[in-house]
Amino acid sequence: MKVFLMLEVPVRRNLVILFAAALFFWCSMASLLPTLPAYVEDIGGTKQEIGMVMGGFAIGLLLFRPRLGRMVDGHSRKAVLLLGIVVAAIAPLGYLFVKSIPLLIALRAFHGISIAAFTTAYSTLVVDLSPVSHRGEVIGYMSLVQPIGVAVGPAVGGLLQEQAGYQPLFVLASGLAILSAIGASAIGQPKVGRDKAGDAAALPDNIAFWRLLLSPRLRIPTLVMLLIGLAFGAMSTFVPLYIRETKVDLNPGWFYTAAAIASFSLRLFIGRASDRYGRGLFITASLACYCGAMLMLSQANSAVTFLLAGAIEGSGGGIFFPMMIALISDRSYSTERGRVFALCVGGFDLGMAIAGPVFGSVAQQLSYQGIFTISTGLAFLALVIFLTQSNKDVPHSLKFAFGRESDTYALEG
Repeated sequence: MKVFLMLEVPVRRNLVILFAAALFFWCSMASLLPTLPAYVEDIGGTKQEIGMVMGGFAIGLLLFRPRLGRMVDGHSRKAVLLLGIVVAAIAPLGYLFVKSIPLLIALRAFHGISIAAFTTAYSTLVVDLSPVSHRGEVIGYMSLVQPIGVAVGPAVGGLLQEQAGYQPLFVLASGLAILSAIGASAIGQPKVGRDKAGDAAALPDNIAFWRLLLSPRLRIPTLVMLLIGLAFGAMSTFVPLYIRETKVDLNPGWFYTAAAIASFSLRLFIGRASDRYGRGLFITASLACYCGAMLMLSQANSAVTFLLAGAIEGSGGGIFFPMMIALISDRSYSTERGRVFALCVGGFDLGMAIAGPVFGSVAQQLSYQGIFTISTGLAFLALVIFLTQSNKDVPHSLKFAFGRESDTYALEG
């Protein structure tokens, strides 16, 4: 972590405060991961309704992330960050009172705005504060906050729910978000320069969505994010119920904790390595991990198998998310970065939004094993697409994906 000693004091201070605020935010969000599907089931929800409620979260992401991306570029990164945290503080209190499925879907959609705002602003702020030559390293270290939160949150949330019930859990989630807001309010707004390349290539506010989406530098990252979003959405929605159905002696929170520990371990060094060897090699490895994790889940019947699958998924996520953010950062200018993040990460959001309702509607016919078999196929498709389409042609894509060539779509600065 010597890179932080190279930074100016105000920059280092901003990064430390940003990390602390993010830690409370992710603990708040993750504390509900193992409990919300069971909560919906306990109030009478069917498998399809559980999928609709959990998928409702991504509806808020999809509807608001593009607008929030424009706000990040045109107004204030910090204001959008705080907006996300405030929503994260309000939404859990709604779960105290809402018992009907339609209202829960609406509340989950509102809750989804928190992730849309926070992650778009957080990623943009981190890149703004990162020196270009060490961008992957700083992104890797700053992304450690998510697995820490996902390690602590589900374990604490699952234990609290078992001992005290759902109501104290929802109050805890809200309180953690309030602590995050207190920290985030102390962050200084960094100045974003407009270099000549950025002025020439930055996209105006009224540019067509499809033109940006279909640009060669963004369409494959967005598609890969979509496919992994589908697999991840299936996992986050149905693993707690799958564990319950198999009657395995395992608190679902430990599945997420295993994933978070693996994710944390890899993020410690993966960003620095990607600055040296390129993003492609590590994205390829992450997609292979997702294939393995989904395949293992399709055959899981013991606590050890579930925990191992969680660790492999965490390894994949620990590489995939910071490397995709770094790749997208490499391919975008500072003046458009909020919109580009919103667009590409929106692919992941869409996958999550589709996964719950679609897989939930066929869960009775497919079984949970069938759902994860399909998820294995989706992850494998993402791997094949990245290997063959990530750069300007198949030969260059293969070389980039195996670390033999630099990214032809990377921009200077």
